[in-house]
Amino acid sequence: MNDGGAKAETLLRVAEIGGRGRSLVAAQSLRAGEVILRESPLLLYSAFPFLSSSASPYCDHCFRLLASSAQQKCQSCSLVSFCSPNCFASHTPWLCESLRRLHQSSSSAFSDQPSDRQVQARFLLSAYNLAASSPSDFQILLSLQGSGSSNGDPSSSSSATDSAAAGFLHSLLSAVCPPLPVSVSPELTAALLAKDKVNAFGLMEPFSVSNEKRSVRAYGIYPKTSFFNHDCLPNACRFDYVDSASDGNTDIIIRMIHDVPEGREVCLSYFPVNMNYSSRQKRLLEDYGFKCDCDRCKVESSWSEGEEDENEVMEEMENEDEEEEMEDSDGENGEEVCGSGVDDESSFPHAYFFVRYMCEKENCFGTLAPLQPKTHDASRVLECNVCGSIKED
Repeated sequence: MNDGGAKAETLLRVAEIGGRGRSLVAAQSLRAGEVILRESPLLLYSAFPFLSSSASPYCDHCFRLLASSAQQKCQSCSLVSFCSPNCFASHTPWLCESLRRLHQSSSSAFSDQPSDRQVQARFLLSAYNLAASSPSDFQILLSLQGSGSSNGDPSSSSSATDSAAAGFLHSLLSAVCPPLPVSVSPELTAALLAKDKVNAFGLMEPFSVSNEKRSVRAYGIYPKTSFFNHDCLPNACRFDYVDSASDGNTDIIIRMIHDVPEGREVCLSYFPVNMNYSSRQKRLLEDYGFKCDCDRCKVESSWSEGEEDENEVMEEMENEDEEEEMEDSDGENGEEVCGSGVDDESSFPHAYFFVRYMCEKENCFGTLAPLQPKTHDASRVLECNVCGSIKED
């Protein structure tokens, strides 16, 4: 954990909120643009399947775009490339041999399996490698939320699929890989996959206006960041600068979107905020095992399907002459859920958010947050967390 994690200890605290469980709330008043957490990943792994038709164009350690003149390909397994000797040093002999053997058997082993099963195998190899190289970090991974059953219902279709995946991958890795660095059981495999499912953050491919749907280049486990609950009207958002030349390029940075009083829950959106109600609910249930009942969802649940296109709603709002200002509450004692105090009486509580904090660039769908303030006054320059464009407020 870097210094950003220590700073978070003074700005955030863990609290139990009814109906939301473990949450992160503001330990003091937080300002728009304030960086409240910077965290390095516990582990990273490629999002490219073993049987991908094309090789990954990214370094297998830092996941920057590879320059053809500088990349170093592993001569032992011939499956991964790196951008520098420092990145290559992360490729352990056990991981190298495991990848080589798994790739040799992958054509037959994965022939009747979905492609994401191959990505899950990459995660398990990274997790087992972590257990050998840093047992204390492996224990942190095991301490994260994720129980291995969907919504606590072992009979659900999602849980059955997860159990089948765990059984298949445990048998495959036990048979194919060299002796594992930890004692592995079907139960441990299932537990690790459950941690990955609800705690992994995707590092996206570079933004392009012509690419409406960006793919994930890599997944990372960020223990402290995983404490943030979801809200469809977030008050903070995550930034990453994977292709930057600076150290810590795979760090996740959490920045406040607007001012938040002490005691208010701080939330992220787990996906682009422009998604409609039915799509959000479906994704949250399938990927995270819960149904969202935030202020925004309570309003939109009563809308008809024809009213769910939020891009049309944004266009209508931009034609209006008046915009309502967002008002924070006075910071009462006790914890408040994310979004409370923001136009609660309105029939459309996220209107102001869409007008001010959604990026207007084509095919971006990113969220804008002010730059970190350099003086007492909040910055009036906002940055998009997807395309990186700058907007004067």
